Amino acid sequence: MTNPLPAWSALQTHYEQIRNEQMRDWFAPANDPAPTRAERYTYAGGGLAADFSKNRINDATLKLLVQLAQEAGVEKRRDAMFTGEVVNPTEGRAALHTALRATEPNAPFHAQILAEKAKMAKFADAVRSGAWTGYTGKRIRHVVNIGIGGSDLGPKMVVHALQHLETPEISSHFVSNVDGADLWRVIEGIDPEETLAIIVSKTFTTLETMTNAHSMRDWFIQHGCPESALAKHFVGVSANPAEVVKFGIARDNVFEMWDWVGGRYSLWSAVGLSIMIAIGPQQFDELLAGAHDMDEHFRTAPLEKNLPVLLGMIGIWYRNFFGSQSYLVAPYSEALHYLPSYLQQLEMESNGKQARLDGKFVDYATSAITWGEPGTNGQHAFFQMLHQGTTIVPIDFIAVLTPEHPLADHHPKLLANCFAQSEAMMLGRTEEEAKKIAGPDKPELVPHIMFPGNRPTTTLLVDALTARSLGALIALYEHKVLVQASVWNINPFDQWGVELGKILGKVVEADLTAASADVKTHDSSTAALIARARAALKR
Repeated sequence: MTNPLPAWSALQTHYEQIRNEQMRDWFAPANDPAPTRAERYTYAGGGLAADFSKNRINDATLKLLVQLAQEAGVEKRRDAMFTGEVVNPTEGRAALHTALRATEPNAPFHAQILAEKAKMAKFADAVRSGAWTGYTGKRIRHVVNIGIGGSDLGPKMVVHALQHLETPEISSHFVSNVDGADLWRVIEGIDPEETLAIIVSKTFTTLETMTNAHSMRDWFIQHGCPESALAKHFVGVSANPAEVVKFGIARDNVFEMWDWVGGRYSLWSAVGLSIMIAIGPQQFDELLAGAHDMDEHFRTAPLEKNLPVLLGMIGIWYRNFFGSQSYLVAPYSEALHYLPSYLQQLEMESNGKQARLDGKFVDYATSAITWGEPGTNGQHAFFQMLHQGTTIVPIDFIAVLTPEHPLADHHPKLLANCFAQSEAMMLGRTEEEAKKIAGPDKPELVPHIMFPGNRPTTTLLVDALTARSLGALIALYEHKVLVQASVWNINPFDQWGVELGKILGKVVEADLTAASADVKTHDSSTAALIARARAALKR
């Protein structure tokens, strides 16, 4: 690739020097004097700790990665974001998700943010206490969040993660897919007299969200709710209040989001109303406080000890020098079940870009494919490939040290699996070790039970899954995205790649439902698919 930064060239040379070294040798007692490798490469910040020692790095690697971050202007981009400069140039916007959790009175839009949060808290308290009732006077027992992308993934992930903090009187539901099965699955099991719908859409024109919102509106009316009483069952979250009112939601029931907050960074805003209703305003404040803790760490910690910087730069190391095409997030916590899905959008929608900030096309790899599944489930699914496959996939293990449930005897088994997997990924199993296991009678087994090892992992440690620690964990990955975008010289705050499919989707939908069967405007494959679907829809 073409990159004029001196540290990039130095890293390429360094990669050639250490690419064949084995981590198990670095950990051998003779090569690991005090302070040990684990002690040297474990850092803390924002209430979290990260063990980077099982990565294919040494002191020289980290020094060069930090140098690359400096040369790429990570600090400048970071500071510009915090102060509200336009860091999203293609849309001419700031990216001020950090302002949503800032406590300083001089933070951008501070008074406006506090006023909206107070409105959210008043409403959430009314719903949680039972003071806010449905049109027949019954208390609200079901909250249905209707949104998609950042209007769904963030709130759903947080509510699931903090389920142990939820009020027992209210159940939370999330609907995102335009597939009617998603909405039907929810409304089939709830009572409209006890249901509140939160419609979340920045523009209030998003196809999937508005289709589900209109169907839910029809459902209320079909079950006896007068149109005049829909205000008891609908609230909207949007940057387009006029469109919300046009839909039929009372102006007093509109909560504001702003164009300086991107959807995938928006759970800290009114988009998190479903979170606040589930766990309460005080715990929502704790979520914000944890994110602010990580903001301050990212903003003030030296780069060589800065968790988002190190996490991001080690990701650059594997993506751009080792050529890794994907990386895995493996939370050893069922509560964090939806974290990998949330990070898929955060990372790939942000950094899956082909154009640099100057408009020229990149000639190097940008976002890695992000994927994952909670442990220990993944061990019985795809870990076989991670251990013995021909593709090296860096892994982020996430371990919560204290359980949030009363089944305490399960937890040592869970943690043991997490720590053992990272050790096994690093150590592997040599040919000599495999021969001892196979025995002299079955030498043919040796290739099958050898493990190459040297597979890189990072282990993130969370003391307990609280609202505060979860906020810090989410903010850690948000800032990691900015670090990598700075090195790749791309804009992580737009998402033009989402548009083309949506535009063509409207054309295809019109052809699917039109009276005429003429679909000659499409390629032969798409035209044939439409024809088959038209025939099926007429049955």
